[in-house]
This record gives sequence, C-alpha cells and structure tokens, in this order.
Amino acid sequence: MRMTKSMFTPLTRSALFCSKDEKRTRAVSRFLRDRQGATVVEFALVSPLFFALTFAIIEAGLYFFINSAVDAATAKAARLIRTGQVQSASTTREAFFNEVCDVVSVFGDCDKKLTVDVARFDDFADLDANQSTPVCRNSDPSLGQPDPTDMPFNPGGARDIVQVRVCYLYENFTPGIGLKLQSTGGGPKRIIASSIFRNEPF
Repeated sequence: MRMTKSMFTPLTRSALFCSKDEKRTRAVSRFLRDRQGATVVEFALVSPLFFALTFAIIEAGLYFFINSAVDAATAKAARLIRTGQVQSASTTREAFFNEVCDVVSVFGDCDKKLTVDVARFDDFADLDANQSTPVCRNSDPSLGQPDPTDMPFNPGGARDIVQVRVCYLYENFTPGIGLKLQSTGGGPKRIIASSIFRNEPF
C-alpha cells in the first residue's frame, strides 16, 4: 500500500485545543455521574440528627423508669407506716431510709442522691397549710435550706395523718438534649414522690 503525505498531516493547533476541551468536559461529566461515596456523605449529614433522636429516646425511657421506681419505693415505704409495721418495730430513720434505698440504689449512691422525710399532721387543714418544699440531697444549709442529713421522721400513731416525701437526684447523660426537668441548686434534676394517708387503727 502506498502511503501519501496527507495521511501524516499533523493536528492543527485548534484541533489540539479542542481535544483538551473535550477531555476536560468528559472528565467533569464522569465526576458528576460518579455515585461512589454518596452513601457516606448522606450518612454524615443525617447521623447527628439520628443519634440525637436515639439518645433522647433512651434518656426519656430511663427517666420514666427511674421515676416509676421512686414512686414504687415511696408506696412500699408508706405502707409500712400506714399498717403500723414501722411503729411496732420501732424502726429508726436510718432503717426506714434503707427501705427506700433498697429499691433505687441500683441507679446510684443513695447517700448522694436520695432524701426521705416523714411528717405527722394533726389534721388535713394543717397538712394543707404546710408550704414546705421537699428537701433534696444537695440542699445547702448555709443558705438557710434544711439540712438533708437531718430530715424529719415522725411516723405518728394509729389514725394519724402522715406525709412521706422522697427526693431523688437525677443527672442527664445527654445534657444538651435531655429532658427539661426541674433542677436543684447544684444542677441535677429532681424526681419527687409523695404519699399522704391516714394510718390504720393498728
């Protein structure tokens, strides 16, 4: 085969530039069509909200679980007074405190988180006039607040009106997205349970 000069004609300058533009266009087009890593990027965008929602649900569930445990502990301890078991056994304040602590100790140190006070009233009018708030463990006596280590304990006698109040300090493990609960002066949230009753004629 005889080769002619026209077969070896070099590319013109304009043709060379056109070729580079086309390569650049194809490269950009391939980049835009490429879907590798899209899932990782999407997860990075969504994951903060996902984890925030997950931990908020766990936080709420744990709070309501502890709240139920405090209510159950209060009801159990109040029944011991109402039926006269505390009075007949001459149960001390420390022993009664331990009755409540046995239920909630799994959630933390009772000496740092739990307070229990028991008060007797002559009638319901006196009870209604009582404006005192439950004392929690991080109450500060230097500020005129009651001493949490010296809580009242008067279980009364037969047919007396008695009020049992329990305060348990709860700390969020997700403070930024935790539940908006009432705080004490020291920062932790407080779970308060109370039981008001008239003692049985034991």
